[in-house]
Amino acid sequence: MSTDISDARVHPSATSTKASSMLRIAVPNKGSLAETAAEMLAEAGYTGRRDPKDLFVSDPLNDVEFFYLRPRDIATYVGAGALDVGITGRDLLRDTRGRAEEIESLGFADSTFRFAGPPGRFHELADLEGMRVASAYPGLVDAYLDEHGVAVDLVPLDGAVESAVQLGVADAVADVVSTGTTLRQAGLEIFGPVLLQSEAVLIAPPVQVPGTDTLLRRLRGVMVARRYVMVDYDLPAALVDRAVAIAPGIESPTISPLRDPEWVAVRVMVPRKGVNLVMDDLYAIGARAILVTAIHNARL
Repeated sequence: MSTDISDARVHPSATSTKASSMLRIAVPNKGSLAETAAEMLAEAGYTGRRDPKDLFVSDPLNDVEFFYLRPRDIATYVGAGALDVGITGRDLLRDTRGRAEEIESLGFADSTFRFAGPPGRFHELADLEGMRVASAYPGLVDAYLDEHGVAVDLVPLDGAVESAVQLGVADAVADVVSTGTTLRQAGLEIFGPVLLQSEAVLIAPPVQVPGTDTLLRRLRGVMVARRYVMVDYDLPAALVDRAVAIAPGIESPTISPLRDPEWVAVRVMVPRKGVNLVMDDLYAIGARAILVTAIHNARL
């Protein structure tokens, strides 16, 4: 899809002049970002598309409109003011080098960008001076190298970057690295510093429009709900201080009296990761009837 912000295939209201009071949200239409972004928005209470071919969905109940775009184009639309806010990758935002700004990291689609080249040929960033460097993110790489005073001949590619050295197109590459297996299979080794730690982010123009704060608050609630669970347990009243030291909660646990005056009921939010260790420790000091429940959404 073209990044021309007047492209009517997106929707006629996606122009530089806002056609309605609804918040216009750019959402990835495919790729690694799309599924989790759609899930987060659904958990935040929004109604998204049911047909993967839809490019536009209106959700009047929540006063928003969704525009489904290529992840690489989202920063362009948002930066130009054609759309109010969007979900994309930090790598794609930096590669675009437009006016859109990151306003929140969303905690998924983590990736790391590194340099790689033939084994033993490169050791540090300065070794790239004057070399050909291939990348699917030329804007990101160019900005990074310029910041560090290293001049290279950038070779823009659209995928399969790891083959560039073997095919003689480049001397080195800059690419996403997870385990490094793909690069090693292409006969390359990682060297030099990390260019960028990327993840999914919420982006907006420099001047945010009304409604952005509500979306942001809802998405933060989803992220809290994904990271925490609610733990309820009964405990001898004399042991409350010890229990609170084990699980202090976000602010403070809720302590309620029971029919037996020597016992209390405790409710507390606990990080999902490691909750079984917390349960073990609470049980060891005398807590009983320990129950864990999921949190579907939150506002803190």
